[in-house]
Amino acid sequence: MERNLAHSLHVLVARLDRAADQILRAEHNVSYSRFLALTLVGKLGASTQRALADGLGVTEPSASRTTGVLAAAGLLDVQPDPAGGHRRRLSLTAEGENLVAAGQRTLDGRLAALLAHSGVPYAEYAAHTERLLATLDHPEGKTAP
Repeated sequence: MERNLAHSLHVLVARLDRAADQILRAEHNVSYSRFLALTLVGKLGASTQRALADGLGVTEPSASRTTGVLAAAGLLDVQPDPAGGHRRRLSLTAEGENLVAAGQRTLDGRLAALLAHSGVPYAEYAAHTERLLATLDHPEGKTAP
């Protein structure tokens, strides 16, 4: 059966996501979706539930449930926004920061091993991935300097 690149890419990403979920559950006792939420808050600066929902591509009620679970687990601090309203400010606890760092090391190591095993040079793969992401971020061709 002949594959096309778009389909192959979809299959690759889906399999990588499933593998990341299995690895994180086994080694860090957290699902990949919750790890992504923590990563967005910690490393990418999603400081409100609305920003988290946007970053994850989920509804605000879904992000609210996720933040509740992560807060109950001691990984996320959720506080009322000082500006008032119903917004909540999000930040990682020390335990959450440690989990994100450890999980990232684990996933990066596993990806590096996968690339080495397949004969794909890590640096080239990383450069091409960053180039594709930059193009998607700036589709008009105007990448940031």
